[in-house]
Amino acid sequence: MEETNDLTSQRLSKAEDLRHKGINPYANDFSVEHTIAEVMDAHGDQDAADLQTSEPIYLLAGRIMARRDFGKAAFIQVQDRTGRLQVYVGRDQIGEESFELFRKLDLGDIVGLTGSPFRTKTGELSIRAGSLRLLSKSLRPLPEKWHGLTDVETRYRQRYLDLMVNPAVREVFRKRSRIINLTRDFMLAHDFLEVETPMMQSVAGGATARPFVTHHNTLKMDLFLRIAPELYLKRLVVGGLERVFEINRNFRNEGISIQHNPEFTMMEFYQAYATYEDLMNFTEKLICHLVENLEGKLTLSYGGREVDMTPPWDRLTLKEAIVKCGGIESSVLDDREESLAFAQKLGLELHPQIGHGKLLTEIFDAVAEPHLWRPTFITEYPTEISPLSRKNEKNPEVVDRFELFITGREMANAFSELNDPVDQKNRFLRQLAEREAGDEEAHAMDEDYIRALEYGLPPTAGEGIGIDRLVMLLTDSPSIRDVILFPQLRPESK
Repeated sequence: MEETNDLTSQRLSKAEDLRHKGINPYANDFSVEHTIAEVMDAHGDQDAADLQTSEPIYLLAGRIMARRDFGKAAFIQVQDRTGRLQVYVGRDQIGEESFELFRKLDLGDIVGLTGSPFRTKTGELSIRAGSLRLLSKSLRPLPEKWHGLTDVETRYRQRYLDLMVNPAVREVFRKRSRIINLTRDFMLAHDFLEVETPMMQSVAGGATARPFVTHHNTLKMDLFLRIAPELYLKRLVVGGLERVFEINRNFRNEGISIQHNPEFTMMEFYQAYATYEDLMNFTEKLICHLVENLEGKLTLSYGGREVDMTPPWDRLTLKEAIVKCGGIESSVLDDREESLAFAQKLGLELHPQIGHGKLLTEIFDAVAEPHLWRPTFITEYPTEISPLSRKNEKNPEVVDRFELFITGREMANAFSELNDPVDQKNRFLRQLAEREAGDEEAHAMDEDYIRALEYGLPPTAGEGIGIDRLVMLLTDSPSIRDVILFPQLRPESK
């Protein structure tokens, strides 16, 4: 740390020296007209002789990432948003005064330059600088051993450095942007309307989760950062916007892990006159569309293991998945006491009064979820844990719902929506009873949502897709922190 402070002091002194000489170390009057990628695309296939006969002038800017000095000349590596390019800086080309200033530049400084392309004796495409000037002085030295850094939290905390020196990290976030754009285009092409719903809500609804609480001074009321946009999106369907979607943030006051961040991105969408089975088919098409566009095929690699995304995807009920993966007879799952005994053998810590439906999902999470590597839709979730889902017509103990799992992780949750206002109100009341019994994640009562249902919600299916987890899959990233630019971290130790 002391060495860094000394180097920073030296760079501060250099900046002050430049100011004394009438040179602004943070100039803002250089016009950038080209990118490094444009140079590479235009001349990547040309040999040295071709470049000598045609010497276009480029105006580039970027950060100095490396340099090699040879007395009256130097080679530097300049990086912009599109890549890196070698630049030859010679005293004879840029002039004595400019070269003396160049010699005082440091790694990390941002420069603007003009020049023409050529190939070095080793055949590397480079730019011969005709002029070069400082645009922004870097006061801190670049990390010397960033690629081998074992403290990954430092990479997350100082993401600007991570992006600066790690091309693979930049590529992850470029790919993330493309995934979101491809998703948005797919939804628009299928006649969905993109909307925005409140981030601050008077009732934390749409999911079973603990919310973050804030306070509005003027209104003198507590508000909640939304845990889901669901109830507002369904209000829009009531209003006649029959196909809506939103890609935006949710906030849940829960633990942090490789799969969870308190602030995360979801896409939720709702389609009138559709069922959860329709959404299974739609989801399969959407994700296959993403994979084909990104990979050029329907297989990808995750964690060194192949994932075959070829449809049709597997479909299992919750109980079928437990039986298949847990080595247990289906009859055991039909009895609460036998199910509880099995869960206890697994070492699960459960409330003694846990309901049968909640118990089955806990068993599923332990014995089945980690083994669902290939895309698999799990259906027939217990009504007890699905307060917003439509009951199955043949078996009211379960709902018309699915969750999608890929590589042992939940990627999506969807169901045919409950549109009976009387049933919905009764389920909210049962959730309130669970909340009063100590379940802080139980769903709150939303009287206005009940009122909206009383005006009539058409038969509707809705779904939420975890964008961060989808990006993890499609970029082969092991942690959610690898795909969120600024993940939530503990306060930095002093």
